[in-house]
Formats: sequence, structure tokens, C-alpha cells
Amino acid sequence: MDEYLVWLLILLVLGVVISNIMVLKYTAKFKWPGTKSSKTEGDSDQVPDKKD
Repeated sequence: MDEYLVWLLILLVLGVVISNIMVLKYTAKFKWPGTKSSKTEGDSDQVPDKKD
């Protein structure tokens, strides 16, 4: 292979890796709606305490 093709291949691979890292950092800031797993007091799944 010619020397410029090697450098082109190296730059292409580095560009893909760096762009993927940047996309991961960008998407890590998003708040997904299904990530809340904690339940509040108003949920109907809780069994009310019986007071005698």
C-alpha cells in the first residue's frame, strides 16, 4: 500500500472512533421517560396499611 493510503485509513478509523465517543457523550445527557423505577406514595400498587 502506498503511504498516503495508510495515513488515510488511520485518519478514517480515528474519525469514526472519535465521532462515536462524541455521540455517546451527547446522548448520555438525555432523560429517557422509562428510567424512573421508584414509586411514589400515590401509586395504586401499594397495599394500604390496616389500622385496628
